[in-house]
Amino acid sequence: MLIGYMRVASADDRQSVDLQRDALIAAGVDARHLHADKVNGVRDDRPGLKFCLAFLRSGDCLVVWKVDQLGRSLTHLLTIINDLKQRKIAFHSLTEQMDTTTAQGELFFSLFGALAQYERSLLQERVNAGLAAARRRGRKGSRPRAIDPEKLEKIIGALHIGSSKASICRTIQIPCSTLIDTLARAGWNAAQVLN
Repeated sequence: MLIGYMRVASADDRQSVDLQRDALIAAGVDARHLHADKVNGVRDDRPGLKFCLAFLRSGDCLVVWKVDQLGRSLTHLLTIINDLKQRKIAFHSLTEQMDTTTAQGELFFSLFGALAQYERSLLQERVNAGLAAARRRGRKGSRPRAIDPEKLEKIIGALHIGSSKASICRTIQIPCSTLIDTLARAGWNAAQVLN
Protein backbone atom coordinates (compact mmCIF):
# COMPACT_ATOMS: atom_id res chain seq x y z
CA MET A 1 0.00 0.00 0.00
CA LEU A 2 1.23 3.51 -0.78
CA ILE A 3 1.19 5.91 2.18
CA GLY A 4 1.90 9.61 1.65
CA TYR A 5 3.43 12.23 3.92
CA MET A 6 3.30 15.99 3.32
CA ARG A 7 4.75 18.93 5.23
CA VAL A 8 4.72 22.70 4.91
CA ALA A 9 6.80 24.99 7.09
CA SER A 10 4.07 27.39 8.14
CA ALA A 11 1.06 26.64 10.32
CA ASP A 12 -0.85 29.59 8.89
CA ASP A 13 -2.70 29.67 5.58
CA ARG A 14 0.16 31.21 3.57
CA GLN A 15 1.44 27.74 2.66
CA SER A 16 -0.65 24.84 1.51
CA VAL A 17 -0.07 21.13 0.98
CA ASP A 18 -2.21 21.21 -2.19
CA LEU A 19 0.76 20.86 -4.57
CA GLN A 20 2.13 17.91 -2.61
CA ARG A 21 -1.34 16.34 -2.24
CA ASP A 22 -1.95 16.51 -6.00
CA ALA A 23 1.45 14.98 -6.79
CA LEU A 24 1.02 12.14 -4.27
CA ILE A 25 -2.47 11.31 -5.49
CA ALA A 26 -1.22 11.35 -9.12
CA ALA A 27 1.50 8.89 -8.01
CA GLY A 28 -1.16 6.47 -6.80
CA VAL A 29 -1.49 7.32 -3.09
CA ASP A 30 -5.10 7.02 -1.90
CA ALA A 31 -6.28 10.34 -0.42
CA ARG A 32 -7.34 8.44 2.71
CA HIS A 33 -3.70 7.47 3.31
CA LEU A 34 -2.21 10.96 3.29
CA HIS A 35 -0.66 12.39 6.45
CA ALA A 36 0.43 16.01 6.88
CA ASP A 37 2.12 18.45 9.23
CA LYS A 38 2.23 22.22 9.15
CA VAL A 39 5.43 22.82 11.13
CA ASN A 40 8.98 23.91 10.53
CA GLY A 41 11.14 21.04 9.26
CA VAL A 42 13.66 21.26 12.09
CA ARG A 43 11.03 20.72 14.78
CA ASP A 44 10.78 17.29 16.29
CA ASP A 45 7.11 17.43 17.30
CA ARG A 46 5.44 16.36 14.07
CA PRO A 47 2.33 14.36 14.98
CA GLY A 48 1.44 13.68 11.32
CA LEU A 49 4.82 12.07 10.67
CA LYS A 50 4.69 10.05 13.90
CA PHE A 51 1.22 8.74 13.04
CA CYS A 52 2.28 8.03 9.44
CA LEU A 53 5.37 6.05 10.53
CA ALA A 54 3.31 4.08 13.06
CA PHE A 55 0.64 3.37 10.41
CA LEU A 56 3.13 1.83 7.94
CA ARG A 57 3.34 -1.98 7.73
CA SER A 58 5.79 -4.37 6.11
CA GLY A 59 5.40 -4.23 2.33
CA ASP A 60 4.07 -0.64 2.31
CA CYS A 61 5.81 2.24 0.58
CA LEU A 62 6.17 5.70 2.11
CA VAL A 63 5.87 8.34 -0.62
CA VAL A 64 6.85 12.00 -0.24
CA TRP A 65 6.81 14.82 -2.76
CA LYS A 66 10.35 15.90 -1.85
CA VAL A 67 12.91 14.20 0.37
CA ASP A 68 13.44 17.27 2.59
CA GLN A 69 9.81 17.00 3.73
CA LEU A 70 10.66 13.88 5.70
CA GLY A 71 13.79 14.53 7.77
CA ARG A 72 14.93 17.45 9.94
CA SER A 73 18.50 16.84 8.80
CA LEU A 74 20.44 14.36 6.74
CA THR A 75 21.11 12.29 9.84
CA HIS A 76 17.43 12.30 10.83
CA LEU A 77 16.42 11.35 7.29
CA LEU A 78 18.84 8.43 7.28
CA THR A 79 17.55 7.26 10.65
CA ILE A 80 13.99 7.21 9.30
CA ILE A 81 15.02 5.45 6.06
CA ASN A 82 17.03 2.82 7.96
CA ASP A 83 14.08 2.22 10.29
CA LEU A 84 11.82 1.78 7.26
CA LYS A 85 14.30 -0.62 5.67
CA GLN A 86 14.46 -2.76 8.83
CA ARG A 87 10.66 -2.88 8.88
CA LYS A 88 10.67 -3.89 5.16
CA ILE A 89 8.96 -0.65 4.11
CA ALA A 90 10.03 1.05 0.88
CA PHE A 91 10.61 4.77 0.45
CA HIS A 92 9.98 6.87 -2.65
CA SER A 93 10.55 10.60 -3.22
CA LEU A 94 8.76 11.91 -6.29
CA THR A 95 10.82 15.03 -7.02
CA GLU A 96 14.26 13.45 -6.66
CA GLN A 97 13.13 10.11 -8.16
CA MET A 98 14.59 8.22 -5.16
CA ASP A 99 13.24 4.75 -4.68
CA THR A 100 14.75 2.35 -2.15
CA THR A 101 13.28 -0.61 -4.01
CA THR A 102 15.82 -0.08 -6.82
CA ALA A 103 19.58 -0.68 -6.83
CA GLN A 104 20.16 2.98 -7.69
CA GLY A 105 18.04 4.08 -4.72
CA GLU A 106 20.00 1.82 -2.38
CA LEU A 107 23.28 3.23 -3.70
CA PHE A 108 22.04 6.78 -3.31
CA PHE A 109 21.08 6.28 0.34
CA SER A 110 24.38 4.51 1.05
CA LEU A 111 26.14 7.61 -0.30
CA PHE A 112 23.88 9.78 1.88
CA GLY A 113 24.92 7.73 4.89
CA ALA A 114 28.61 8.15 4.08
CA LEU A 115 28.14 11.91 3.63
CA ALA A 116 26.30 12.18 6.94
CA GLN A 117 29.12 10.36 8.73
CA TYR A 118 31.66 12.65 7.03
CA GLU A 119 29.64 15.70 8.11
CA ARG A 120 29.57 14.46 11.74
CA SER A 121 33.34 13.86 11.68
CA LEU A 122 34.05 17.33 10.29
CA LEU A 123 31.81 18.93 12.91
CA GLN A 124 33.58 17.02 15.70
CA GLU A 125 36.98 18.11 14.34
CA ARG A 126 35.89 21.76 14.25
CA VAL A 127 34.50 21.60 17.80
CA ASN A 128 37.68 19.98 19.13
CA ALA A 129 39.88 22.50 17.33
CA GLY A 130 37.84 25.38 18.74
CA LEU A 131 38.03 24.00 22.28
CA ALA A 132 41.80 23.49 21.97
CA ALA A 133 42.22 27.08 20.73
CA ALA A 134 40.13 28.37 23.64
CA ARG A 135 42.19 26.37 26.16
CA ARG A 136 45.42 27.82 24.70
CA ARG A 137 43.98 31.28 25.38
CA GLY A 138 43.13 30.32 28.97
CA ARG A 139 39.39 29.86 28.44
CA LYS A 140 37.40 26.74 29.14
CA GLY A 141 35.56 26.93 25.84
CA SER A 142 32.09 26.73 27.29
CA ARG A 143 29.30 29.26 27.28
CA PRO A 144 29.82 32.08 29.81
CA ARG A 145 27.70 31.85 32.92
CA ALA A 146 24.56 33.99 32.88
CA ILE A 147 24.98 34.69 36.59
CA ASP A 148 28.48 35.52 37.82
CA PRO A 149 29.55 34.65 41.42
CA GLU A 150 29.08 38.25 42.68
CA LYS A 151 25.53 38.42 41.29
CA LEU A 152 24.81 34.96 42.74
CA GLU A 153 25.75 36.17 46.24
CA LYS A 154 23.27 39.04 45.92
CA ILE A 155 20.57 36.64 44.68
CA ILE A 156 21.11 34.25 47.60
CA GLY A 157 20.98 37.20 50.01
CA ALA A 158 17.71 38.35 48.44
CA LEU A 159 16.26 34.84 48.72
CA HIS A 160 17.23 34.69 52.41
CA ILE A 161 15.29 37.87 53.15
CA GLY A 162 12.20 36.50 51.40
CA SER A 163 12.35 37.74 47.81
CA SER A 164 10.68 35.43 45.32
CA LYS A 165 12.59 33.82 42.48
CA ALA A 166 10.14 35.35 40.00
CA SER A 167 10.86 38.89 41.20
CA ILE A 168 14.61 38.25 41.16
CA CYS A 169 14.38 36.91 37.60
CA ARG A 170 12.43 39.98 36.47
CA THR A 171 14.96 42.28 38.14
CA ILE A 172 18.08 40.72 36.60
CA GLN A 173 16.25 39.74 33.38
CA ILE A 174 17.00 36.03 33.24
CA PRO A 175 14.74 33.00 32.80
CA CYS A 176 13.65 31.28 36.01
CA SER A 177 15.16 28.01 34.72
CA THR A 178 18.58 29.70 34.54
CA LEU A 179 18.26 30.84 38.13
CA ILE A 180 17.17 27.40 39.33
CA ASP A 181 20.06 25.69 37.46
CA THR A 182 22.58 28.19 38.87
CA LEU A 183 21.28 27.73 42.41
CA ALA A 184 21.43 23.95 42.02
CA ARG A 185 25.07 24.17 40.83
CA ALA A 186 25.79 26.37 43.87
CA GLY A 187 24.64 23.54 46.15
CA TRP A 188 21.07 24.45 46.94
CA ASN A 189 18.94 21.34 47.19
CA ALA A 190 15.76 20.90 45.19
CA ALA A 191 13.46 21.89 48.06
CA GLN A 192 15.33 25.18 48.57
CA VAL A 193 15.46 25.91 44.84
CA LEU A 194 11.80 25.20 44.14
CA ASN A 195 10.36 27.15 47.08
